[in-house]
Amino acid sequence: MLFTIAAVAVMGATLFGSTYTTTQISGQSFDMNKLDVDVMEKIHNMGGLELVMPSAYAETDCGAIPSDRKVVEFNITGESAELPMMGGTFNAMTFSGQIPGPTLRVTQGDVVKMTLTIPEGEPTPHGNDMHASQMSAGNFGAVLPGTSKTYCYIAEVPGIFKYHCSGVDVAAMDQHVLSGMYGITIVDPIDGYKKLMTEGTKVMNGKVVQDRKFMSADALEFQLQYNQLYLNDDGNYDMNKMMAHQTTQTVVNGKAFSYVPNEAHNELIMGNAKKNIFVAQPWNSADLKQHQSQLLFVEAGQHTRWFVENQGNEPVFFHIVGEIIDRVVQGNRVQAQGTETWLIGGSQGAIMDVVFDKPGVYVAVNHDYAAIFSGAATVIVAGDPFGLNEQLGTSAKSYAELLGNPSSAVPPKGKNSMDHPKLNLNGQYTDERAAEIAAKLGI
Repeated sequence: MLFTIAAVAVMGATLFGSTYTTTQISGQSFDMNKLDVDVMEKIHNMGGLELVMPSAYAETDCGAIPSDRKVVEFNITGESAELPMMGGTFNAMTFSGQIPGPTLRVTQGDVVKMTLTIPEGEPTPHGNDMHASQMSAGNFGAVLPGTSKTYCYIAEVPGIFKYHCSGVDVAAMDQHVLSGMYGITIVDPIDGYKKLMTEGTKVMNGKVVQDRKFMSADALEFQLQYNQLYLNDDGNYDMNKMMAHQTTQTVVNGKAFSYVPNEAHNELIMGNAKKNIFVAQPWNSADLKQHQSQLLFVEAGQHTRWFVENQGNEPVFFHIVGEIIDRVVQGNRVQAQGTETWLIGGSQGAIMDVVFDKPGVYVAVNHDYAAIFSGAATVIVAGDPFGLNEQLGTSAKSYAELLGNPSSAVPPKGKNSMDHPKLNLNGQYTDERAAEIAAKLGI
């Protein structure tokens, strides 16, 4: 017997638990209110279907960690918030009041002690599935409002890994993740990153010959996390749009067109704050505070390292307009060198090494035209292509020294991380979270 998608979804919600709130239910194409009230109440009270075989799914003993391993604590909260989107606001779900959630960075062999706390009054349970772990899925079960859950694991494999609201006891995982509950863990190789070799040519004795250059493993680092929003007119998650792959907006680090020029850039380069440089600049005004768009700045000829994660449903065809990706690494193994575009599937990441050889403006995109036009365009400025040093009487190697890079696009420092000259407060943060980050960064 064949079942419709809607029937399967309703049965799944009945069996595995639904965490839709009253407001969010109204935005759903699948009407969960039609389910038996007693069933829904039981599911709500238990946070979803409890897994059987408790011995097989026993929680990791955080008290039995070898004394010679470094323990990194990762304490986050799960909470709902109303956040801005291009054209309005939407009902988001966040880890610690931000989208994406805080980036966890550790070294291969470290022990992660992860604690998720759900504040009292949060309308739904949440969970946290850490893809950097190798442990029983039962550890990722739902955490009810007013409670916390802790588990530990050893980060054994280097690379970039997703974490997200769990599907164990939380049947509406799609809603939670696509509403903002995701982030990354960066696991640095225990012996650090490898030197970078770049390919080129030069003329020697009247002949064109190969010119290979080797660069230090140290790099200026950025993080880009791609996802989609599927929303109705009220700013609520719409499962029907998700099932049909009808993207409302494509977001990079939580927002569409977050890394494009703003009115300050307009003024510097065009001499007019109201004259836009780029085709889409929805976050121009400084009144938007942490939500004002920012550009990414690098030095020409500098080794840059990009941690790129696909958090959503759609493929990411990662490409930088005007540059070649010098190296692609996944799982501490080189997968490609000198490639134009790299495909990153859903729930997959890659580490890209790029040297911007000449001063200029470059754009990192998901080379899916629908994704570009709906928000996946990140503008990168290398060196001083606009002659601002002469205009301002400075000698900066990049505009980062003058204007700073956005905090949301910069991961925590790890092995072989270069210091950013200056950071600006920028990101899909609640006001409370923005104040915390500003204080931490001394902004």
